[in-house]
Amino acid sequence: MGVFVIFVLLVAWTVARSDGRRSLMVRSPGDWLLDLLGLNVQGLVVPLVQSVLAIQMGRWLWPAAQRTLVLPGAIAFGLSFVVVDYLYYWNHRWLHSPWGWPLHQVHHTLTQVDVLGTSRNTLWSSVFIVYWWIHGLFLYWLADPWAYGLGMTLTAMLDLWRHSGADLPPWLTRILSPWLILPADHARHHTGAIAGNYGANFKLWDRLHGTYQTATPSVPVTSKSSLTLAQKLLWPFPMPFAHPKSYDTP
Repeated sequence: MGVFVIFVLLVAWTVARSDGRRSLMVRSPGDWLLDLLGLNVQGLVVPLVQSVLAIQMGRWLWPAAQRTLVLPGAIAFGLSFVVVDYLYYWNHRWLHSPWGWPLHQVHHTLTQVDVLGTSRNTLWSSVFIVYWWIHGLFLYWLADPWAYGLGMTLTAMLDLWRHSGADLPPWLTRILSPWLILPADHARHHTGAIAGNYGANFKLWDRLHGTYQTATPSVPVTSKSSLTLAQKLLWPFPMPFAHPKSYDTP
């Protein structure tokens, strides 16, 4: 419910701004279809299916392990919000490698970054985003998954916000900027100018591995895609354009 409320607020924020309204008006029918399907398929259906399959896999492989892992709430939250975030960093870097890029390139066909494009992807490629498989296993394993689920929810909220471009008050930005991936940081990731800013929640991983790029919101978002709508939705192979060197894993 909290994720849906954040989504509605961010859509309202977009509509309330003149540049936000312009970004919605210039969207093609194909972009609307991609983004609305993405929000429902990647945002709802795929996570649900992946989590159910992961739980079923746990029941098959470790039937005696269900609800047996007892962890303090702070540790369970940290697993979800911090440890899985680090795994996502590497997953995201792989998606920007020559091997993973065909599966991820549709997300980078965005020409304006806003909340509606958060889940733009080829409909089935989300199965290669590892954290939902991990989440399903921990939901199966944990005796009390509430705190772990809280970390999942907060991550989903931040994902929507990170794609929205919504600014925070300057004082709060100064507090959060040293450690949290802000919308400006993720906009830099979408410029296509240089590889970097792969983290979801934390800048720590990019700083640790030398992939952090200073946010430059004035740099325009770019898209080099020549994919057809059908390719974007269902089959982005063979690669219709060369994998840009700027996206190679350092």
